[in-house]
This record gives sequence, C-alpha cells and structure tokens, in this order.
Amino acid sequence: MIIYKLVVEEELNRELFSGFIRRQIVTDCWRRVDGEWVVRSDPFIDEWSEKDYQELLSCLKNTLHTGGVVYGAYDQGVLKGFVSVEAKPLGSTGQYLDLSNIHVSEDRRGTGIGSRLFSLACDWAREHGAEKLYISAHSAVETQAFYRSKGCVEAEEYNKEHCDREPYDCQMEYRLSI
Repeated sequence: MIIYKLVVEEELNRELFSGFIRRQIVTDCWRRVDGEWVVRSDPFIDEWSEKDYQELLSCLKNTLHTGGVVYGAYDQGVLKGFVSVEAKPLGSTGQYLDLSNIHVSEDRRGTGIGSRLFSLACDWAREHGAEKLYISAHSAVETQAFYRSKGCVEAEEYNKEHCDREPYDCQMEYRLSI
C-alpha cells in the first residue's frame, strides 16, 4: 500500500532516493518543427547521475525554503514517487504555480502513483490561489501522454527560464477549477 505524505527538509538527503530508480528509455519525442508539434525518433536513456541527485536535493530544499511543497509516495517506507510545486507565481498575471518536479520510480510506473501525486499538487496549488499549474514537461511520447490524459495543454505563456534550461521540454499548463 502506497502512503502519500509531505516531505520535510530533514528527509531530503541522498538516502531518501536509495530505492528510487530514475531511468526512462525514450524512443520517440514531441518536437516543435516549423510551428507544428510532431513526433520524432530521438532514442536515448534518461538516467540520473549522482550529480543530478545532488542538484535535485538542492532544488527540493530550495522549494521548501521558499514556501513550496514536496509530497512523496512511499511503499513500505521507500520513496517511489515525488512531486514539488513552487510557491512563487509565474506568468503575466501570476496565474501559474510551477509544478517543478513529478517523478515515479521506474519499477512503479503505471500503478497510479503519478496520478495521485498530480492530484496532490493540484490541490496544493489551488489552495494557494493559482489558476493554473505550469509544467515544463519532458518531451517523451509516454510522458506527454500522461500529462494530456490529465487535461494538460500547451501553455498560453511560455516561461523563458524554463525554455532556456530545457529547450526540448514541452511547455504545458493545467487549469485548476477553483
């Protein structure tokens, strides 16, 4: 049985991720070509290095320090998924809150963990006054299918910082019903 709970700063260390498998075999990706979204073959394996985990931990700590939230999904005390939402509004009218992370361990994908984490993120963002979630989403076909199944669409406004950091990501949004 999966337990969902807030992650506190004291838990944010490398050991937290000892049972988490961040690996995704990617074959096809969505790419913007001449203003149109198309699926292109772009095979690679997305796997986090030790440096990636250290950067993630730093980012998650910053999320908490700046008033955001991190939820974890635990199976028998082992982290198998997590989501984070930043507190600082984005967009021309501050309409967005940033869904900065949502990841499910490779061995637990397709079990509903991602859906529940997305729902928790939406609830938190709604409670904090957001109209929409902003998502700089991985362009893998499978990842995009997940977001689209939740009702996410291309963002009306692109965040330059996200676009510069991850130029192949798909910039998306999710309207929160208030």
